[in-house]
Amino acid sequence: MDKKKEFQKIVQDTDNLVFFGGAGVSTESNIPDFRSVDGLYAQKYKYPPETMLSHTFFVNHTKEFFDFYRDKLLVPWAKPNITHFKLAELEEEGKLKAVITQNIDGLHEMAGSKKVFNLHGSVYFNHCERCGEPYPMEFVKESSGVPLCEKCGGVIKPDVVLYEECLDENVLQGAAEAISGADVLIVGGTSLVVYPAAGLINYFNGSKLILINKQPTPYDGKADLVFHESIGEMFRLL
Repeated sequence: MDKKKEFQKIVQDTDNLVFFGGAGVSTESNIPDFRSVDGLYAQKYKYPPETMLSHTFFVNHTKEFFDFYRDKLLVPWAKPNITHFKLAELEEEGKLKAVITQNIDGLHEMAGSKKVFNLHGSVYFNHCERCGEPYPMEFVKESSGVPLCEKCGGVIKPDVVLYEECLDENVLQGAAEAISGADVLIVGGTSLVVYPAAGLINYFNGSKLILINKQPTPYDGKADLVFHESIGEMFRLL
């Protein structure tokens, strides 16, 4: 059977699918990733992006952190693409049980997905480090310098997982349980080199593992189907 037809048939026949995605899902909404030719790592800044998105940098260079964060990570203009919408449809049909994402842009929820595990948090949630008061993304986007709490004056921190910080244990556990309970796992738009997120794939013991990524991944040899192409083009087939 043609590989793409097999992909269609696997999705058509399952009612227990989980999707695990990375930056490649969002690049098709024109959000830059980190590692591609046009990604953040290829751009020239005073400090490397990995440094500027670290907990240490947030603490010691808070204003510069927010300058970079507003400029590069807050993309309120971004809209969901075909992959986001198809996943929401599959959930609505009862086929898809969960979306697990390394992205922080909230596009899965915007497209209508309900069961989403945001491994690295979301730009849409922020809180005061001193009193815990929540703030929307717009507040951070429209502020200048360091955003401060209107109640107590504390620094407002985005609910995103910075380098040097741990992933939320409840989110991690929920994602692991979703993957371990799936019959079909589609992994898309991720190089599977960022841990601990990439390690989640090891919890899968279902029947079909499908990998969709433009470049090869360390897990290609373990998959039932591998597609080195646009994730949007693959989801357009469904």
